[in-house]
Amino acid sequence: MAETVSREIRLKNRPVGLPRESDFELATVPIPTPGAGEVLVRNLYMSVDPYMRGRMLDQPSYVQPFQVGQPLDGGCVGQVVQSQGGKWQVGDYVLGRKGWREYYVSDGAELTKIDPNLAPVQTYLGTLGMPGLTAYVGLLDIGRPRAGETVFVSAAAGAVGTVVCQIAKLQGCRVVGSTGAPDKVAWLQEVAGVDAAFNYKDVGSLTAELAKHCPNGIDVYFENVGGAHLEAALDHMNSFGRMALCGMISHYNETTPSSGPHNLRLAVRKRLTLRGFIVSDHLDRQAQFYNDMSLWIAAGKIKWQETIIAGIENAPRAFIGLFKGDNVGKMLVRF
Repeated sequence: MAETVSREIRLKNRPVGLPRESDFELATVPIPTPGAGEVLVRNLYMSVDPYMRGRMLDQPSYVQPFQVGQPLDGGCVGQVVQSQGGKWQVGDYVLGRKGWREYYVSDGAELTKIDPNLAPVQTYLGTLGMPGLTAYVGLLDIGRPRAGETVFVSAAAGAVGTVVCQIAKLQGCRVVGSTGAPDKVAWLQEVAGVDAAFNYKDVGSLTAELAKHCPNGIDVYFENVGGAHLEAALDHMNSFGRMALCGMISHYNETTPSSGPHNLRLAVRKRLTLRGFIVSDHLDRQAQFYNDMSLWIAAGKIKWQETIIAGIENAPRAFIGLFKGDNVGKMLVRF
């Protein structure tokens, strides 16, 4: 191995509002040496995800906050380049949690071996990874769609939304997606096969637009955005409808708390179920997820797109781009 140093991205400042590249710093450290029973992994791809914005705040949450001056972490795919015993062999492709750095040492406990023959290795950070499992659990277990029902998905062209849309179609549902660019609308309609999609930036009223595309109301809303999307969905939900609350990206960079939906009272009259969820609470579903997704992918029933940024030094820009709509499908950084 010719390299002797590894680069990593550290949190320099806790962002206020939309993060800036100056809130991060690139550092160089010696490549660590694995001890007995450990492996050295060279990262190939890392994931940037909206939930990471919450970890940049110094506040209690379902996951520990990032520390200023320390490297960030997150989903990554790499290859074992040194092994000092244990079950991992040099050359194995592994899924890990030590993103935002080029090399890391592991005792193997948090690693998962992945099959590069099923799909390209980076797919395990998207469609076959945490975003895919999020879509699978959120739609099937919380949304509980039934054939013939209408499913509305916000941020439908994102890493989670694209999978939600396609699984909903596999369940025999009418699927409507909202996104923020005309090329994303085209992909959802022509590739993902949704029944209707629209660019929310081009409509005057989300409520009026949903009335056009959901003439029989909405039975399941997969919530990724919040704000005006949530209010519009509430207006059109059918009685006993279900809302899977996955994320509310429109609020993540707010500097002052926003007011709640003005029409939340409709949840009472319509007897709605609104349930938030965190995918890490549902890891018991991973085996079934892999089984189903493997079959669907092999049958050509699941498609995906990726936005890949080259170079760890550009990871902050890739992360910030999530909040500007720069990605189509999964946003990844390739090392």
